[in-house]
Amino acid sequence: MPTRSEPWPEGTPTWIDLGSEDLEGAKAFYSGLFGWDYVSGGQEAGGYLLAVLDGKAVAGIGPKQDQQMPTVWTSYFGSDDVDATAEKVTESGGHVVAPPFGVMDSGRMAIASDSAGAVFGIWQAGSHIGAERFNEHGALCWTELHTPEYNSAREFYPKVFGGEVSDISEESFVYSTFRRASDGEEVAGMLQDDRLPEAGPAYWLAWFASNDVDASIATALALGGSVLLEPSDSPFGRMAIARGPQGETFGLIAAPPESH
Repeated sequence: MPTRSEPWPEGTPTWIDLGSEDLEGAKAFYSGLFGWDYVSGGQEAGGYLLAVLDGKAVAGIGPKQDQQMPTVWTSYFGSDDVDATAEKVTESGGHVVAPPFGVMDSGRMAIASDSAGAVFGIWQAGSHIGAERFNEHGALCWTELHTPEYNSAREFYPKVFGGEVSDISEESFVYSTFRRASDGEEVAGMLQDDRLPEAGPAYWLAWFASNDVDASIATALALGGSVLLEPSDSPFGRMAIARGPQGETFGLIAAPPESH
């Protein structure tokens, strides 16, 4: 059971959350799918909930702030200084959607988009480090950018978070991994997605680990979800892409060995 209690290094996908128009429906779906329990962030948190596995935080679910926006999972990247990182977003051709602000004693955050319009969060840890469990059933396992502007993304994220990208493309598969600056660990992927319209929208896709991808897909369907990519084998393990009842998309991939 991989767990963490210290803040994540800068540039690491550290947290994911869902803005939901039907909070009770979202709770029921993910509890049924992953076995999540929920802990309230308190009255000051405006209904925001921490999804937990055995008492350790794995994701957030809260009321959607803008009902006109689609229901999506937002990926947050760790930062040592969210204000400085937000400035780098603008300098690198991105856009700061929500300027840095404090979240009680939990931390400090901002919402931004890259040069192709992919939205992501920036999180500077306070009492809340982000994900406390990972790489296991029901927890975040991988985070992946789908973009029509692959080369721009390869330049944008190292400028904002440091680190570097490594191209691992093969025929008909254009892909890079993003390595964080602190130790060179591969922490995210970048995919040239030609199915997207030329002008976007690019997006970050969160992948959850599953002990049995086929069974998880069957459960998602039974709970009112749908399947965008049927389960299939890949060099990284069996995988599928699903959509929740409120339209949010997420990936499922075989849980890696605990040592990874």
